[in-house]
Amino acid sequence: FSDYFSEGKNDSEDSSLRFATCQLLWKQINSETEKIQEELNKQLFDNLISFLRQSHSEFQTKKTEWMCRMKSSEIPTAALVLGVNVTDHDVTFKSLSEVLQDNVTPYVVSLQAKECPGIKHLLQKLMGQLMDCCVDVDSSEEEECVNISQKKIRCSMASLSKWYESVTKKTGSETPSKKRTSSSRHWQSPPIVVIFKDMESFTTKVLQDFIVISSQHIHEFPLVLIFGIATSPMIIHRLLPHSVSSLLCIELFQSLSCKEHLATVIDKLLLTTQFPFKLSEKVLQVLINIFLYHDFSVQNFIKGFQLSIVEHFYSQPLSVLCCQLLEAKKRVNSLSHNQCENIRSLPSFRRYVENQVSEKQIALLTEDSFLKEVTQTLLEDLHIYHENYFTVLRCLHVFTTSLPKYPLGKQIRELYCACLGKRVWETEEYGSAVQLLRMLAKDELVAILQKCAEIFISSGKQFSNTVEKLEEFLARFQNLEETNEVQDMSVSSQKELQKKTDLYHLQKTLLELKESKRSKKLTKFEMLRFEVVDFIDSLVRSYLAPAEMQTLNEVVYFNTANTLREHLNAAPRIALHTALNNPYCYLKNQTLKSDVGCISNTAPDICIVYKLHLECGRLINLVDWLEAFSTVVTAVEGTDPDSVATDQVDEIIHARFIRAVSELELLGFIKPSKQKTDHVARLTWGGC
Repeated sequence: FSDYFSEGKNDSEDSSLRFATCQLLWKQINSETEKIQEELNKQLFDNLISFLRQSHSEFQTKKTEWMCRMKSSEIPTAALVLGVNVTDHDVTFKSLSEVLQDNVTPYVVSLQAKECPGIKHLLQKLMGQLMDCCVDVDSSEEEECVNISQKKIRCSMASLSKWYESVTKKTGSETPSKKRTSSSRHWQSPPIVVIFKDMESFTTKVLQDFIVISSQHIHEFPLVLIFGIATSPMIIHRLLPHSVSSLLCIELFQSLSCKEHLATVIDKLLLTTQFPFKLSEKVLQVLINIFLYHDFSVQNFIKGFQLSIVEHFYSQPLSVLCCQLLEAKKRVNSLSHNQCENIRSLPSFRRYVENQVSEKQIALLTEDSFLKEVTQTLLEDLHIYHENYFTVLRCLHVFTTSLPKYPLGKQIRELYCACLGKRVWETEEYGSAVQLLRMLAKDELVAILQKCAEIFISSGKQFSNTVEKLEEFLARFQNLEETNEVQDMSVSSQKELQKKTDLYHLQKTLLELKESKRSKKLTKFEMLRFEVVDFIDSLVRSYLAPAEMQTLNEVVYFNTANTLREHLNAAPRIALHTALNNPYCYLKNQTLKSDVGCISNTAPDICIVYKLHLECGRLINLVDWLEAFSTVVTAVEGTDPDSVATDQVDEIIHARFIRAVSELELLGFIKPSKQKTDHVARLTWGGC
């Protein structure tokens, strides 16, 4: 994205520093996402390796046992269910191939349906990847072979069996020292692993033929199939008849759901102070909506997050301070006067100045040195705000997830969105949650307080007083002796709440409990429970203030949701219409500027033809269209259009017109008409 930063409005004095900061943050996030992906897939990959080890343990020890076990011709097969987020599958299969090649076998083949329309192509791809050679998939039926060291080997399972036998013998004949250095991590007699990335897309005949042929040679070399499945394991039995599926020894593996993956990504990238860059509530909601309603792709969510980083550093001059706290303080000291003026123009800083005494207001607006000192303090306050915010948010999430119907959402991302853009304690959902918290049973409330205490302890010393208060509550609950009647009442009210799951009955039950409590005196347990809830409510009001209320939040928060939506929610027809109707929007060439409704003489040919076609009806006369085009073009060349006869149109202009019309047809705006040979039909109507 270096070209992106070198455009117009980024020729400022700190553009190179902003670019370097953006690039560093980009690399850190890439590294963190790869680490997250590796951690999430570790359990799945370990299970797959155990499956491979179990499948081929006999082959590695005694081939006779393997042959006896494989008399049924069953091929060990792993059905890997990855979910409908197809765009994320490539990353998973790439990691899986690397893990297998590093720890199990060097013979890993990945196949896609679009590369294997027939069994011939599949075998060519299979042997080509195994033998690291170039394969010509367009070869004729008589040339079903691959070239290896200027020798042709026919693509067949028999050839593959001979190749495997020669390779393993060669490896076994090496000296022990050379063998350890070359394949110390690989198994003896390593299996050939064939990964079908998109099993649903393979034709039934290709799969059937390959499985039947492979089953006839399974006693000659170890083979394992891995089916990548996006929908359901039942697709195996829909694609393959029983006579073929019975040749497979299938074991099912389930990857982590994409929603759980997204929750981990948000927790590691957004709900942390490790990365100073943050997303506003509207921007985060745009990314989550695209995830939930478009593709369920975590990789696309990460790309959207990275695009937000680029947009923020590109459009916000003060993003140079969006870095780690110590580095940001150093950069504040080197701010120029123009950058100080940029700070003074921030809406959040204006609000801060308005709340100061008059002497301090004057100093902030006139003295750059004093402004820099205050800016350092404000940046430190913003960092502390984020540390406290995420800690209390996790504590609140522990409370709200214990409630029926999850008034503030089940996932922490839902709670984060609710708290990010507004005062959450003023919302109706929060009020309902607090009322439900006042009815929790003792055991459940104690368990929640213990979890919250662990969260606050892990956060550091800044919440030492909070930890002491929670431990005091736990001790009081421990020493609390209630009558069985009160305990039974509490448990029965809790069970009643659990039963009333719909909103109407839930509100009705709450009102009945509220009325019943007015008529009797509160027990010690109920008073303590109220005290706990009030304490948690005070933490929420103190630490979960909206980010937009914080001074200098514009430095680290990207809030231009419309810009991000334009980038991610593609509207190709609108973009195409804009490009053809107003080429200046994209080309930024001053000569292309024109008034609304006018056709620029210097516009590209396709733009002129497009604007002229907008003035026509359903059928367009090509001769009239050519004359109009010639009139516009000759006007720019300074020629009198009236002096040019229809049958004497310059050949170059004629060729340019034909090319522009062909391009317009390729884009789908017109098509040839069968009614009249010298006419074309218009295909698009209405404005964008």
